[in-house]
Amino acid sequence: MRIRRVVTTRAGGVSKAPYDSFNLGDHVGDDEKAVEANRARLAEGIGLAPDRLVWMEQVHGRTVGVVDGPRAEPLEATDAVVTKQPGLGLVVLTADCVPVLLGDERAGVIGAVHAGRVGARVGVVVEALKAMMAQGAELEHIEVLLGPAVCGECYEVPADMQKDVEKHLPGSASKSRKGTPALDLRAGLWNQLASAGVGKIGVDPRCTFEERDLFSHRREAPTGRLASVVWIEP
Repeated sequence: MRIRRVVTTRAGGVSKAPYDSFNLGDHVGDDEKAVEANRARLAEGIGLAPDRLVWMEQVHGRTVGVVDGPRAEPLEATDAVVTKQPGLGLVVLTADCVPVLLGDERAGVIGAVHAGRVGARVGVVVEALKAMMAQGAELEHIEVLLGPAVCGECYEVPADMQKDVEKHLPGSASKSRKGTPALDLRAGLWNQLASAGVGKIGVDPRCTFEERDLFSHRREAPTGRLASVVWIEP
């Protein structure tokens, strides 16, 4: 059994500016047909049928959905999804938030999480780990990828917000390039995962705000959304 993970860039699609060109988000104002075409390209590129991709209506919460087959509609008000079913691509959409892709190859359990500031603060990743363990995963066998997100030097926030998030997600407080309060959500999530006993944690170091080939809502809005996908090869 092999678990695969993919993160898109903004290149290779059909959307027009300001969503150019590989926007996968259907909630940002882009042309519906362009998004549909881009999603079909994504599915083809990873070797899955379009109806085998599982999408979420992300709301910055901590609700976790568990699926055992294709879904005709996005999971309502959900920020994490878990499955044991091979050939289902679990998709996270981001444009600065942290996409978290998890997998236990021994147990055959995968998960995908949308971890923005609010979701990370209220423990959406912890809830996803619980859901995976309920499906048979073991913490020491789970491997995690923290995908591209706004970095700790670019995510400037008010001091009281930084303090509040650090209280709930230790290790996330940082300083911006200007020396002002900031947040590094990937650092906080790495600390949280390691403290939980997760076996292996990888970090995509790219900053969405700095990398022009990635979408960033903080840099320019409106804009498109990247997709981070995890699936078990059939």
